[in-house]
Amino acid sequence: MAFFFMILMVYQEYTCSFIPKFHISIRTRYEDNNGSTENCLGLSPIELIHREVDFVDIAYDELSSKHYKEEEDPKFFQSQRTGRGPLVEGWKDTTQPIMCSYKLVQASFEVWGMQTRVEDFIHRCIRDILLLGHRQAFAWIDEWYDMTLEDVRHYEQKMQAETNEKVRLRNMNNEKPPTPTPTSSVPSSPLPKSPTQSTRSWFSWS
Repeated sequence: MAFFFMILMVYQEYTCSFIPKFHISIRTRYEDNNGSTENCLGLSPIELIHREVDFVDIAYDELSSKHYKEEEDPKFFQSQRTGRGPLVEGWKDTTQPIMCSYKLVQASFEVWGMQTRVEDFIHRCIRDILLLGHRQAFAWIDEWYDMTLEDVRHYEQKMQAETNEKVRLRNMNNEKPPTPTPTSSVPSSPLPKSPTQSTRSWFSWS
């Protein structure tokens, strides 16, 4: 009996046209294990020396309160269609089936005096995005469980169109001329410094 499986490798690069020294690259590989592969992405010996490994636990790593939703919390969520969840302590060693998303994130901001702080900030932001996104992927399993590859491509196109429309509408709102501020009937003479002065302004001190 033969078994076939697919290992998917994804490359993503992000740049900014008006910040030429800014660059982010993310290499991703998915494997059917709990993160046990030592060098999943095939790094060179030099890259391994400088590599910093960060395990992202979608159930027990702290998430920003502004993004937290109890219905998306893997500690409480249970899939109606698959019965998977909730994820308890030690879930990475006991849950089956399981898949790990291995990522190599490289950020470069070669601006003197700001490089270290900006690159550290980028890594923290990307970690937060990955934590939230993978929590949602688990909590939304009932919506995508039976999707075919064609369904996924159609969903991606739909989301891209909706996102582009939201951006277009926001840009239109930002380009609208400001609403004129109505003028008040304040007299041209200066306001009195205290209510005891004989000349009253339009504001009543009584």
